[in-house]
Amino acid sequence: MRAGKSIIVWLVAIVLLTSLMNMFGEGSARATAENLAFSDFMKDVEGKRISEVTITGAEISGSYLDGHKFYTYAPEDPTMVETLRNSGVKVTAKPEGSAAGTFWSVLISWFPMILLIGVWVYFMRQASSGNNKAMSFGKSRARLIENTKKVTFADVAGADESKQELEEVIDFLKDPSKFQRLGGKIPKGVLLVGPPGTGKTLLAKAVAGEANVPFFSISGSDFVEMFVGVGASRVRDMFAQAKKNAPCLLFIDEIDAVGRHRGAGLGGGNDEREQTLNQLLVEMDGFNSNEGVIVIAATNRADILDKALLRPGRFDRQVYVGLPDVKGREEILRVHTKNKPLGPDVSLKTIAKSTAGFSGADLENLVNEAALLAARKGKKAITEPEIEEASIKVVAGPEKKSRVVTDAEKRLTSYHEAGHAITGYFCKTHDPVHQISIIPRGSAGGFTMYLPEKDPSYVTKTAMNENIVCLLGGRVAEQLVLDDISTGASNDLQRATDTARAMVTRYGFSERMGPVVYGTDPGETFLGRDFGQGKGYSENTASEIDNEIRDIMDESYETARRILTEHMTELHRVAGVLMEREKISGEEFDALMKGENLAPFGLDTPAPAAAPASAEQPAAPEQPSEPSDEN
Repeated sequence: MRAGKSIIVWLVAIVLLTSLMNMFGEGSARATAENLAFSDFMKDVEGKRISEVTITGAEISGSYLDGHKFYTYAPEDPTMVETLRNSGVKVTAKPEGSAAGTFWSVLISWFPMILLIGVWVYFMRQASSGNNKAMSFGKSRARLIENTKKVTFADVAGADESKQELEEVIDFLKDPSKFQRLGGKIPKGVLLVGPPGTGKTLLAKAVAGEANVPFFSISGSDFVEMFVGVGASRVRDMFAQAKKNAPCLLFIDEIDAVGRHRGAGLGGGNDEREQTLNQLLVEMDGFNSNEGVIVIAATNRADILDKALLRPGRFDRQVYVGLPDVKGREEILRVHTKNKPLGPDVSLKTIAKSTAGFSGADLENLVNEAALLAARKGKKAITEPEIEEASIKVVAGPEKKSRVVTDAEKRLTSYHEAGHAITGYFCKTHDPVHQISIIPRGSAGGFTMYLPEKDPSYVTKTAMNENIVCLLGGRVAEQLVLDDISTGASNDLQRATDTARAMVTRYGFSERMGPVVYGTDPGETFLGRDFGQGKGYSENTASEIDNEIRDIMDESYETARRILTEHMTELHRVAGVLMEREKISGEEFDALMKGENLAPFGLDTPAPAAAPASAEQPAAPEQPSEPSDEN
């Protein structure tokens, strides 16, 4: 590579030097010489004042007897040379174009070819060097992870079972005889499966920190290339590199990018990705032995992976990394708040209880947002109000304080949110209200948040029915009080309809349709596999499903209407306080439902004691479409 660069540098230097010599040689001579008219030149010749001349084509240059230089241009005159000789002038003749000029013209004409040869030599030397990048299409992009920023299992919280599975792999690498005495074999592959943000990649980094063996990391998309055969070549090179460093760990992140079902491409073609997958299958469990190489892969779409990839002998273990429970969320919060100052009013246990459904990434984002809010306020520690505001910001978005809300919109939003809260209050299985607000956030004009009392392992039919009732409460309140309806319930209707459809088609909660699953999960559609498949049921069945969904929605709507009609007094009371205060806590809502009077607005300043909730009911949006939020 250095030799190629030297050739190019020398070529450029020669060209520049030649041009400078040619330019300054002629330029310096012309600068000191006098431009003489031809008639004056002939007079000086006849007067014998010129000592010598040099004739180059039509150009004549020379010097006087006193050494003074001159140059002129002569017309075609056959007698001029004879006149010069008769006057005693020394005459020198040169052809047009000097040696230097000839060399310059030749060099200019051959320079493009010389430059191309130099570039070719440069790339060939670089391609043949050990640090090859220009021609290394088939080389593996797996990176050897150095333990400069070591991540250990102590940094991973809320995944005790997953850590235990991976600890056995590390123990096998450290002391294989412990397992081999009983005939145990080292697992060839471990597949980490789970929703996004649950810590699959972090677990792999922790394995790298715990194991005293080389750890290679690569993404599934690194195998995908526009050139044919590159993916398979990179797989071969990756395993060859891993075998040289055995025993070692090989981590493939987002393996679904290369490990999808074969034959699932549109048109059924055998594309480049399938060739890459075939090579991966052979390397993991083929004729060649990979003793000491353990493959760890991560994905959140295990359903689209090829079955040959999931069988024992390739990925022997599938470790599910799910959403953390209450205990796990508390441990995760302790990890993320380890280096952050917390106020005495912050209870990690309460925050963990209130953040049901949050992943590890969500909790990390919550703590970071709270730290930013505290810094913005100039506080030296993170307090409960910052945690409260951060959780609401993560779920619903920032407050739109600059938005102008009319009195009519304010009244509509107040009754809408009060309808959500009251219907949920009288549903036995629904979570208690944590906060009600009519301050616009995101695309929603208001929200109702609930505080889950526990993490449910299962959801019952009654709970799903009551959830639909609560979702429809805002729409019913608008119709009962305002004699009109708005687009504020669009997101509520969407979520209620999705819940009713799931009850009928996925969970078998419909007596009319029976305990049958109809179709596939619409949220897990794989284009290559599911694109050409039908619904899996007839049009008559589809009509019955639609009718059943409509019956569930109508029944829930009437239930919400009955609840709000019977408790119209409470509806007016809660909506009136909302219009006055714009925000009420769960304790204030309970007091209003019991008929108690609140302290005058502006005098009751204590903040709500509970931590942020995990669900909301958006209403009265700025636009007809609203973001969906999980309950």
